[in-house]
Amino acid sequence: MSTPQTTTTAKSTWNIDPAHSAAEFKVKHMMISNVKGHFAKVTGVLTLDEADLANSRVEALIEAASLETRDAQRDAHLKSADFFDVEKFPTLSFKSTRISLVRAGELAIEGDLTIRGVTRKVLFSVEGPTPPAKDPWGNTRVAVSATTKISRKDFGLTWNAALEGGGILVGDEVTITLDVQFVNA
Repeated sequence: MSTPQTTTTAKSTWNIDPAHSAAEFKVKHMMISNVKGHFAKVTGVLTLDEADLANSRVEALIEAASLETRDAQRDAHLKSADFFDVEKFPTLSFKSTRISLVRAGELAIEGDLTIRGVTRKVLFSVEGPTPPAKDPWGNTRVAVSATTKISRKDFGLTWNAALEGGGILVGDEVTITLDVQFVNA
């Protein structure tokens, strides 16, 4: 008589280190240059299944009011109901639905991105994760860099202004870049 074999997977939990992580965006301004901004408050968790990446999951939460673009007047406008409406929608979130290996050191992470209460599927191209490294305090860390492009209009961010010479003030395509460091929980 044989006994069924049970397989154990090496799952580990990793928390985003907000002090060593960045959520940034860039969008065309006046159709001639990019304006960049970032969100200073990012939290989240990675559940990593080293035996099968497809069983891994990542969730992130961004505090909308932590938006900064180096211009107080623009920041106030972006936080208003014209854009992020931070009073009504205090967070942006991402929850992965599929993680796949593209090639060594490159992943594709598909998931649900929610901005202004609107959820859309997005696909992040991800470099990493890096090999685990020990910090001076004995914690184990890994990092990833992820990028995607979205249409801001798909998330209800439709405010704009026509320019006198033609064109618009704010572009539609937004590039989102996440440089995230995780600490083993």
